[in-house]
Amino acid sequence: MATIKQWVAGARPRTLPAALAPVIVGTAAAAANRDLEEGTKGANLGLALLALIVSCCLQIGVNYANDYSDGIRGTDEERVGPVRLVGQRLANPDNVKIAAFSFFGLGAFAGFALVALSQAWILLPIGALAILAAWRYTGGDNPYGYRGLGEVYVFVFFGLVATLGTQFTQIGGITAVGVLGAIAVGSLASAILVANNLRDIPTDSVTGKTTLAVRLGDARTRQLYLGLFAVTVVCTLLMAIWRPWAPIGLIGLVIAWPGIQAVRGGATGKELIPALALTGFAELMWAVWLFAPLAR
Repeated sequence: MATIKQWVAGARPRTLPAALAPVIVGTAAAAANRDLEEGTKGANLGLALLALIVSCCLQIGVNYANDYSDGIRGTDEERVGPVRLVGQRLANPDNVKIAAFSFFGLGAFAGFALVALSQAWILLPIGALAILAAWRYTGGDNPYGYRGLGEVYVFVFFGLVATLGTQFTQIGGITAVGVLGAIAVGSLASAILVANNLRDIPTDSVTGKTTLAVRLGDARTRQLYLGLFAVTVVCTLLMAIWRPWAPIGLIGLVIAWPGIQAVRGGATGKELIPALALTGFAELMWAVWLFAPLAR
């Protein structure tokens, strides 16, 4: 029987920056819209809070779903890193599955409220697709996370959809600043998964989980990780066209430097765990430092 502490660890709270960052950036981009175009809508903190609930619920839901699906397939038994409730036989698999769908349900309920209040009905099927994609990441008969497409899912749903969806519900449209922010958020969120999968290459190769890291190999996966940070830097600098102080957001990325050095230096196994945590924290700090320059 898993303890409360183990259930919390199984939710993988260190991944929550990937849920917080897109809402922060999307709200900042919405606020910037009001200043750029007089008389247009700006940020709505009530809608932002609902978007935050949706994002966090989906993040926790997908973490439990991955724990369940990887656990019953036996791909989590020899992993390095956070608690695996099913893989380590700490909890009944059915209970972990129930936890996953409970958070998906909470996210769906908050998402419906967000869509109804904002009248952004076009986002309803997109939200449903996000939940389906969250389950199919490692669940089902042919999970795309086992075919090297996990980073694509993260980039699309925790980058483009989450950021632009947040902005769209608040102003009824998207802007160039929002698009650049969404690409940057998606890149950093993907970098978290790349660091995770880089660490797991040895075990994933043995268990048949063909992640993008397994396909690319160690050296090219490290290059991809660095390239994703480069994309974020470029997008942040381009935001200066509309918001001259936007590059201040790059200060937040400094936190990731030790993790970047670990990846560049060939760290493996447990040595990559700090890189994983620092990448997530850097995504959040980048979003926080970016907020004021965009929203002022």
